[in-house]
Amino acid sequence: MKLFYHPDQERHAPPTFLLRGRPAPSPEGPVRAELLTQGLAEAGLSLTPPGDSDGDGLRERLGRIHTPRYLAFLETIHARWMALPEAAEIVAPNVHPCGGGHHYPRHPVGQAGWHLHDMACPITADSFAGILASAATAQAAAEAVAGGEHSAYALCRPPGHHAGPDRAGGFCYLNNAALAATVLRESFPRVAIIDVDLHHGNGTQDIFYQSGDVWTGSLHADPGDFYPFFWGGADETGEGAGAGANVNLPLPLGSDGVAFLSALETLLERLRAFAPQAVVVALGLDAHKDDPLAGLSLETADFAAVGRLLDALDLPTVLVQEGGYPTEHLSHNLAAFMAGFTGA
Repeated sequence: MKLFYHPDQERHAPPTFLLRGRPAPSPEGPVRAELLTQGLAEAGLSLTPPGDSDGDGLRERLGRIHTPRYLAFLETIHARWMALPEAAEIVAPNVHPCGGGHHYPRHPVGQAGWHLHDMACPITADSFAGILASAATAQAAAEAVAGGEHSAYALCRPPGHHAGPDRAGGFCYLNNAALAATVLRESFPRVAIIDVDLHHGNGTQDIFYQSGDVWTGSLHADPGDFYPFFWGGADETGEGAGAGANVNLPLPLGSDGVAFLSALETLLERLRAFAPQAVVVALGLDAHKDDPLAGLSLETADFAAVGRLLDALDLPTVLVQEGGYPTEHLSHNLAAFMAGFTGA
């Protein structure tokens, strides 16, 4: 298995985010990559840097899953924000078009409110370089699989599965899993994305909701009680050509590994019925009982079982890192998953 990490991801290091109305230290920072790298080493695995993080191919592919104005916003907003009188050094909007806006604003504050869905997506001077490096990492892993590798892993941070065509949310700016699927679609007619993160992959769902050639499935804490709140119900099944190609399996808060693995087996049955030729796994490790954003109650050993079930698909697979936040268990959770997935 090839494993990728672009070191420029460290340039995205927001110090805080807003948690229940209070500024709090952001759990999504460079330390995540350090802990995940330790987990890979524990599993006997090591990372390789991908190539150019800002090539034409990456920009073109991102343009297939995100709107041009959103990509331009991410690249230019910090400089335009800093030109405002008395602006903070972090882009953080104070207004959002709740219920949907009627026109797209010219002003940077309005654009920030339009594109940054929540207060967990601050943007600093170096953020765009780190965000683009995260996407380049996912692209490299997908290109390796499209080129003949049976599996590859992308250590991506910031993560991506909450990023929709025109918005950021939940620490996510560019949708790395959707990008990986876009790369795979160049070689495989039918691709599946299976999301095992604690949170629903609402951005991924939105990108492919009307697509019949990319199946999306997500196993997550019930959004009636948990982020992202407004998406992720079992009744969201796709539209148009994508009707029936989106599957959500929400779990009650606090569900343990037994419930999670049972639901995962059900989700994999639905995936197999789609008969994909390649798979993207949106790999969250935040379902662990001690994760800072805890909503489920998995133990470290449960991630090994998750890895074994996904490996049993026996399909070309891109593993894209999503959530999983700093605790003493994070490294071990990734090591356990990799041991299960590789049969070690």
